[in-house]
Amino acid sequence: MLPIEVRAKPGAMLGMAPARFLRDYWQKRPLLIRGAFVSTDWMKPNDLAALACEELALSRIVRHDPKRDRWKVRSGPFTASDFAKTGNRNWTLLVQDVDKWDAGVTAILSHFDFVPSWRIDDVMISYAEDGGGVGAHVDHYDVFLIQGIGTRRWRIDDRSGAPTEFRDDAELKLLCRFDPTHDWILESGDMLYLPPGVPHEGTAIGNCMTYSVGMRAPSQAELLIDFAESIAEPLGEDARFVDPDLLPNDDSNEITPAAIERVRTALPWLAAVADDAFTDWFGRFITRYRAAHEAAPNPKPVSAEQLAKKLATHSVGRNPWSRMAWSRSGRRATLFVAGDSYPCSIAVAKLVAGSREIAGASLLKHSTALPLFAELINRGHWSLIR
Repeated sequence: MLPIEVRAKPGAMLGMAPARFLRDYWQKRPLLIRGAFVSTDWMKPNDLAALACEELALSRIVRHDPKRDRWKVRSGPFTASDFAKTGNRNWTLLVQDVDKWDAGVTAILSHFDFVPSWRIDDVMISYAEDGGGVGAHVDHYDVFLIQGIGTRRWRIDDRSGAPTEFRDDAELKLLCRFDPTHDWILESGDMLYLPPGVPHEGTAIGNCMTYSVGMRAPSQAELLIDFAESIAEPLGEDARFVDPDLLPNDDSNEITPAAIERVRTALPWLAAVADDAFTDWFGRFITRYRAAHEAAPNPKPVSAEQLAKKLATHSVGRNPWSRMAWSRSGRRATLFVAGDSYPCSIAVAKLVAGSREIAGASLLKHSTALPLFAELINRGHWSLIR
């Protein structure tokens, strides 16, 4: 029997080695880790509210009327007067992608480097007043729930085959039935890991903040549609389904085996897609951001030569909205940045995808990569900083 609750140890945030966590818990069973973080002072409630007032921030306020069990959701941006009307019970503010806006919150992700960076979606922060929450629900992705200020009650149902039917009378996807098997109070620094599909409910005890590190888990339908579109794009209108060997058929409504074979002939790439082509598609797909945020091009483009001169006194900083990954191809690599791919050396790919800031002197050691970096700067994925 594996424990469902452990205590963190010095140098072991998970209470165990990452390899053991991935083997025994990742996408298999929940785990509560007491004292995972010594300090959780990454963002103040007022700063989160200010971010929710930004036009491009993805924010929501969820209110619950416990007497009538009614739920109301409102999307941002909000104003200061909106928060003045919320009261001090039964409401929650949720802001997604806070790691893209705040460097302190971005630093949280460094603790999760045992998971591929391209699997991490975002850090969502919720601030709730007493009784606030979003109801009993399920997520289709892994999530680490870190308790910030205050305390929150978490209840989960970790039984196999737990009911997951949704209510039809709420704006949120709330469960019709929720029968928790575990009931915990999380204090500041505690962390609850939930694999996909585990029904759960969090309720604030007093005012509190929770940091949710969510994973990106595209559905099979999403993967298939995007892959098909990537293959179809270069085909054009001339290549079509053909049947020059058509013969009379007893029933014109029948789809014959010969017709099916012609369809297979019209789609040869589906059965024999080369590994490198598939990898190239997936790298571009997984680094495209799911929301309508795109990096703004640099208003003053720089050449590789100009960049080399500036690196003597400048560093480069990464745009937090630009997702990056890379894949190995023999002794070379392909770097993926926000849906585009770039051939480069393995060393450069590791440097670019694995860094938030790079000193100019370090970048100058990779002189052959300066044209690539100039292009990334010109596209807004990186920028020169002092």
